[in-house]
Amino acid sequence: MNAIRRWLTSLYDRSTVRQDTVAGLVLGVESVPDGLAGGLLAGVNPVYGLYAYIVGTATGALFTGATFMAVQATGAMAIVVADVGAVQLSDDPNRALFTLAMLTGVVMLVAGFFKLGKLLRWVSRSVMVGFINAVGVNIILGQLDAFSGYDSLGSNRIARAVDLLFHLGQSHLPTLAIGTITIVLIVVLERTRLKALGMVIAILLTSTVVTVLDLDVALLRGITEVPGSLPLPTLPDLSLSFPLLLPAIALAFVGLVQGAGISSALPNPDGTYADPSQDFVGQGAANIASGLFSGMPVGGSMSASSLVKTAGAGSKLALVIASSVMVVAVLAFNEAIGYLAMPALAGLLMLVGYRTVKPRELRAVAKTGTTQATAMAVTFVLTMIIPLQNAVLVGIGISLILYVIKQSNRMVLRRWEFDEHTGATRETDPPAYVGDSEVIVLQPYGSVFFATVPAFEELLPGVGARSRNSVVIIRLRGLSDPGATFMQVMERYAQRLRDASCRLVITYADQNVRSQLEASGALRVMGDDALYRSDEWLGSTIRKAVSDAERWVARSGADET
Repeated sequence: MNAIRRWLTSLYDRSTVRQDTVAGLVLGVESVPDGLAGGLLAGVNPVYGLYAYIVGTATGALFTGATFMAVQATGAMAIVVADVGAVQLSDDPNRALFTLAMLTGVVMLVAGFFKLGKLLRWVSRSVMVGFINAVGVNIILGQLDAFSGYDSLGSNRIARAVDLLFHLGQSHLPTLAIGTITIVLIVVLERTRLKALGMVIAILLTSTVVTVLDLDVALLRGITEVPGSLPLPTLPDLSLSFPLLLPAIALAFVGLVQGAGISSALPNPDGTYADPSQDFVGQGAANIASGLFSGMPVGGSMSASSLVKTAGAGSKLALVIASSVMVVAVLAFNEAIGYLAMPALAGLLMLVGYRTVKPRELRAVAKTGTTQATAMAVTFVLTMIIPLQNAVLVGIGISLILYVIKQSNRMVLRRWEFDEHTGATRETDPPAYVGDSEVIVLQPYGSVFFATVPAFEELLPGVGARSRNSVVIIRLRGLSDPGATFMQVMERYAQRLRDASCRLVITYADQNVRSQLEASGALRVMGDDALYRSDEWLGSTIRKAVSDAERWVARSGADET
């Protein structure tokens, strides 16, 4: 009971009801054309975009931890949906769309319940910058037909854009004019006190002009009828689960990354930041509810979240009110909504696409290095030419490769030298070769895993003709799981040292290191007395190993004489 009371308390604050009402009205009114545009962008019935906004906003408010997170159909997710062939080519594309939304929700719920928010750290910024900017370009290219009134030909957005470029003279001038004027009006009105409502007013004005002057311009009612009622629940088509699983994972990834950006950028009213995993759960619940009630996939929308916060919201009540405003619009103004001009909505989407492209971020990543710039460029190009759900997964793979490259380049090997009088330790570069009758203490820094092992082996002092009666001590304190590749290097190095009448000694803290040395056969070459297990006193074990090594060197030298 107390948990339910705390949950209800988090939904609204009595002291901010007035501000929440105003913010909710602003977001709700703005979301009506925005939701319809989202459906158009996804290549589905625009009404399904509006339903997604209604259900996603309300459900997300109930279950996310971030107070201001508006869960709606984002441009990136919509453009991914547009490329999902299993939806577009299905015998029942509508039900396939709803199934995709619910499956996306299941993936998000799993990510939330298993606390997988930390996995997003594996996504390279260069990959995300390339992907998001390519999405912005795709949004613009995808609306050129509706904006110009010319039905272009081509197998993808780029080909259709090129076809339009060669047939600009066949553009429909009234359609082109309405789209252009809409963009100009939005930009101008947003700079006035109207701000976000300027977008709504611009679309209403240009659509009114089309109706009053009876211009030959496509209207929303010519594409679909906006019903004056809310949808009934629709069950998923489980037979589509397998072909839709990969797109659902890609959509969940995009939505969760965008949602995590909101969680980290917009703190709650009390100054705390929401748990990303709880926000995953909220977005998952919103997707399941959206699909159940004839909506497309949804995720955290940065633009809508920023809008409701900027409008003065103080609690989640603003999001609930926004959803209610959209419900009223559907029930009371469905016929009027049908008169919205299609080029006006296309103009809105092209402006959204233009603002999604961030030249400053592109330049910033390009300056960070060749590897990062290449990853960004590859992701950008792939997002433009292959289905976006595949581009998302390729982007994840590129991020992992970048991580491996970065970690392998961070391997550093230093030599430790001890001052007999002060007890101080200094670090120097390791010698190129093991010499005669010396003790060399080496400390590796960086992650030790299969990709970094070759770099580590190259840094080890070589064993040459002058190498004899020396001891190389490698300090592995803090290392718990070196792996088979590392142990193979230890075995080879120990054997080379042994062949030159030298020794390899290892100090360690985790028992797993000894177990792996035994399993790999390296310990057989080194000898059991070549291992020193560290205790809680830092430096004591390595000094003991050095002392023993010096006695061994002295004894070996005496034996030769």
